[in-house]
Amino acid sequence: MAQILVVDDSSTVRTEVGSFLSSNGLSVAYAVDGRDALGKLRADAGIRLVLCDVNMPNLDGLSMAERVRGELGNKTVNIIMLTTENSPAMKERGRAAGIKGWIVKPFNGPAVIGSVRKLVGG
Repeated sequence: MAQILVVDDSSTVRTEVGSFLSSNGLSVAYAVDGRDALGKLRADAGIRLVLCDVNMPNLDGLSMAERVRGELGNKTVNIIMLTTENSPAMKERGRAAGIKGWIVKPFNGPAVIGSVRKLVGG
């Protein structure tokens, strides 16, 4: 049972983020795109936080968040976008989908670990 789901189509980003979180005592699962993430969220009720890219094939991060809230009816999982995108329109769409935060890449683990721990409840 994972606490955090890292969703990115870049294996380099998935590995970097996941390794940092794991080295800080957190349990991590991985998904390659939004569609894969939906399946992982259906299968693992223990996921408390999703760190997700926006631009991915098959299903982008914002559409995934909207489906988590609507189709899956999951209002409790925290979702943070980890992306190069920084447009106000995208952020507004994210807020409407219940996104808790927006981190602009590159990932700076030491700067966000405290917030991550709070969002997973530990």
